[in-house]
Amino acid sequence: MTPGARLAAAIEVVTDIDQHRRPAPDALKAWGLTHRFAGSGDRAAIAGLVYDALRRRASSAWLMGEATPRAVLLGMLKRERGLDADAIAQLASGTGHSPPPLADTERAALDRGFNEGAPPHVAGDYPEWLDPYFARVFGSERAEEAAALGSRAPLDLRVNTLKTDRDAAAASLADLAPEPTRWSPYGLRVRHKADAKSPAVHVEPAFLKGQIEVQDEGSQLAALFARARPGEQVLDLCAGGGGKTLALAAALENKGQLYATDDDKRRLAPIHDRLARSGARNVQVRTPKSVGTEIDDLKGRMDLVLIDAPCTGIGAWRRNPDAKWRVRPGALEQRVKEQSELLDHAMELVKPGGRIAYITCSVLNEENGDQVREFLARHAEFSVEKPAETASVLGERAYMFGKAALLLDEGLLMTPRRTDTDGFFVSILVSR
Repeated sequence: MTPGARLAAAIEVVTDIDQHRRPAPDALKAWGLTHRFAGSGDRAAIAGLVYDALRRRASSAWLMGEATPRAVLLGMLKRERGLDADAIAQLASGTGHSPPPLADTERAALDRGFNEGAPPHVAGDYPEWLDPYFARVFGSERAEEAAALGSRAPLDLRVNTLKTDRDAAAASLADLAPEPTRWSPYGLRVRHKADAKSPAVHVEPAFLKGQIEVQDEGSQLAALFARARPGEQVLDLCAGGGGKTLALAAALENKGQLYATDDDKRRLAPIHDRLARSGARNVQVRTPKSVGTEIDDLKGRMDLVLIDAPCTGIGAWRRNPDAKWRVRPGALEQRVKEQSELLDHAMELVKPGGRIAYITCSVLNEENGDQVREFLARHAEFSVEKPAETASVLGERAYMFGKAALLLDEGLLMTPRRTDTDGFFVSILVSR
C-alpha cells in the first residue's frame, strides 16, 4: 500500500470507531479481516496512524476547525508527526487510493498551525470533564503533563535477575538495539518508529528462556520501591497477569514466600506460564474461590502486601490512547470505592511492623493522595514512608529521581513528562 492509501485506510478505521463506538483494536481487526491484501507492515502503519490520531484527537480537531475523522487524521499529521502542509498534500493527493485532495480551508488551517490559545483540555488532548481533576494535580502545567501522557511509549523490558544480568540480556537482544533505562537498574528500552511494527520480543530466545519480561520502567520502579527483601512473606493482592509478581519474585531471590492472587481468576491466567519461565520457586498462586477465603490464612502474617490497585488507568494513556476518550466519571467513582476496600483488606493481612505498597497507574489525587489520607484517618496505626526514603533504593540515582518525580506528602508520582515513564503513584504505608 502507498502512504496515501494507508492514510485513507486510517480514516476508514477512525470512522468505524466513531460510528460504532467500539475500541480501536476491534476496529483495526475488522478492517484487516476485510482487507486481507494488506501486509503486516501496512497494518502496523495504519494502526500507528489511528493511535496517533486518538492521541491528538482534540488538538487536531481544534487545528482543523472540525472533528471529522478526516480532519483529525490530517491535523494529527501536523500535530504529532510534524509534517507541513505540502507533505500532507502529497499524502492526500486524490490519486490511486489516497484521500481526496486538500480543500482550501484545510490547506489554510494546516498553514496557520495550532492556536496556542486553546483551552488546556484541547492543548493536552484529554476529555473536558477531567480538566478540574488535572488542574488539582498539575495546576497551570496540566496541558503539558496531559500531552506527555498522550505521547508514544517506547518498549521497556525488565531483566530477570534470577536468570541473567542486564549486560548479558542486552547483548542477547543486540538486534533490537536496547538501551539501559534511566532509573531502573533492571530495565532495557527499545525505541521504534511510529509506522514500524512492534518488535517481536515474544519470540526472542531471551524471552523464551525467562530472562526478560515486557514491563514499563515505571511499573518496574513501583515494584522496586516496595522493597521486598529475601526471606520475607509477601502478598501481591492484585496480581493480574503477574508483571509485578515476577519483579517481586526476583527481589526475593527465591527466599521467603510470595503469594499472588486477584479477585478475578481470569486475570491470573497468564501468570502460570510466566512464573514457569522465570525460575521463581517460592510463589504460590491463590486462585479466588466463590467464598473469597483463599487468603484468610495469611491474615496478620505478611511483611509486605502490594496493591497494584484497579484504577482509571490514566497513567497508561500513552500505551492505550483509545482509553482516554472512553473513561467516564462513573468509572472513577467505582475505582475509588474498590481502592478503599483493598486498602482496608490489606491492613488485616499485614503483621505489626509490616508495610503496604499502594500503587496506581493513575495521576488523579482522588485515586492517590486522597485514598492514602483517608486510609490513615481510619487506621492511625499506619504512617507514610517519606517519598525520599522510598526512592533511596535507587542509590546514586535517587537524588535526580527525586528532582524529576513529584514527591508528595502521601507518596511519589511519576509521569511521562517528569520521569519518562508511564504515570504511577506509589505510597509505602508502614504499620507501627
